[in-house]
Amino acid sequence: MKPVVPYTEERGKKEQVAEMFNNIAHSYDFLNHFFSLGIDKIWRRKAIRMLREEQPKRVLDVATGTGDFALEAVRMNLVSEKIIGVDISEGMLAKGREKIAQKGWEQKVELRLGDSEQLPFDDHVFDGVMVAFGVRNFQDLKKGLTDMHRVLRKDGTLIVLEFSKPKKFPMKQLFGFYFQGVMPAIGRIVSKDRRAYEYLPESVKVHPEGEAFLQILQECGYHNCTRRPLAGGIATIYKAKK
Repeated sequence: MKPVVPYTEERGKKEQVAEMFNNIAHSYDFLNHFFSLGIDKIWRRKAIRMLREEQPKRVLDVATGTGDFALEAVRMNLVSEKIIGVDISEGMLAKGREKIAQKGWEQKVELRLGDSEQLPFDDHVFDGVMVAFGVRNFQDLKKGLTDMHRVLRKDGTLIVLEFSKPKKFPMKQLFGFYFQGVMPAIGRIVSKDRRAYEYLPESVKVHPEGEAFLQILQECGYHNCTRRPLAGGIATIYKAKK
């Protein structure tokens, strides 16, 4: 199966995803919360609580975007030391740094330009790694998950929050209509990027989920892999140990 990409198959997915997020950075936060009716914030809090059970001191937020996950983690006192966020889109990071500065949290959160498949960190340095709505954008899913495993300390915890596909009526039908009809139409008008919000449902459609994703986590070296469906299966939180 050919990979789903935002624009054209003439370039790698990684480069296209970076370009896409640079293009929509100006409207990303607004549309993100608008489309989810703010429920994405509740999902993030649930994921952070699951990681907080492990009492991590140092956490990495992969595909941090504008830093929403990292900032919520600081607000919820997730770590005693620092959260570092990495992303391949400088446009998204710039918006994130503005939000950090507004809160005066520069000593608590640091955002860096970085590739999820070649993380710019030594081995075994983080107690926790978290990713919200980012793994489906990886060019090589297993490579990204494996590199996150590398930077985790022994017994460290991975938390992944990602969209999934509802299986039961009527949520399945409502989700399909909203995701494939309403969202692309509004996203195209507000973001000014025709493909970005068409790519979103396409990427969710082909991304492995549920037991298939748990199996991939195990293949990448994780154990004690579990999942927690949210909102009738619209999203899922995965938790795994190194």
